[in-house]
Amino acid sequence: MSSSLQSTKKFLVFLGKSLYTVLEALVSTIIPKPRKNVAGEIVLITGAGSGLGRLLALQFAHLGSVLVLWDVSKEGNEETCKLAQEAGARRVHAYICDCSQKEEVYRVADQVKKEVGDVSILINNAGIVTGRKFLDCPDELMEKSFDVNFKAHLWTYKAFLPAMIANNHGHLVCISSSAGLIGVNGLADYCASKFAALGFAESMFVETFAQKQRGVKTTIVCPFFIKTGMFEGCTTGCPSLLPILEPEYAVRKIIDAILREKLYLYMPKFLYFLVFLKRLHLAQEGSIRLAEAV
Repeated sequence: MSSSLQSTKKFLVFLGKSLYTVLEALVSTIIPKPRKNVAGEIVLITGAGSGLGRLLALQFAHLGSVLVLWDVSKEGNEETCKLAQEAGARRVHAYICDCSQKEEVYRVADQVKKEVGDVSILINNAGIVTGRKFLDCPDELMEKSFDVNFKAHLWTYKAFLPAMIANNHGHLVCISSSAGLIGVNGLADYCASKFAALGFAESMFVETFAQKQRGVKTTIVCPFFIKTGMFEGCTTGCPSLLPILEPEYAVRKIIDAILREKLYLYMPKFLYFLVFLKRLHLAQEGSIRLAEAV
């Protein structure tokens, strides 16, 4: 077969698969996928000691999951552990872990595997923000942003993904940000770390899919700013389209996306439109609108 015919065949196959994917997405929008049962699943949440991580832990406690809580704060993590037990968690295991330290991530991961078992749902939620202009931000703070917001994902995947592949069962959840989609004024290092986390999660989804590891799912979450204290003082110039999100609302949407095994979740929905503009090579306009809104 000539190279031109081979190219045409590949293009038609690609086009057919693309159309099928679009149709599948449309059908899933109209008829949502049923929610899966996570009772008994071992769920590891980084940054579980407060904010979004704590609320996620409480929701999984209600669902009957076995919880593994990681946080750098012993006091905050123990409080989450207590609340999760009160919420009806089957089992709760709290570990102090500084996710910015590779050796510590590997050490605590080995401890979890020995004491609890194979993690089947990994939620990379831990995050920090410097909140400073690029030239005003010390180097060590920028490095810390990358260590926590991005590099920790590398080490947790290395630690827990092999068992998921071996069991053909697992779910990788990346809590990125709208700042991982479009650059934001005053958050250069944070945006860069969240862009990296999103790109890594997407790449790993493609890698597992290409290797036919269909039992390993991925969910990538990109919320606008959430009222958790991390972005205290942030305001929005367009609250009707880009509201500062209530934590309880964000958690409900995240849990639903995980249970329905959605690949992407953007909150609020206006972010889908901004990303659409960006992919139409209108990134400048989209970035300006987001900058005006924050």
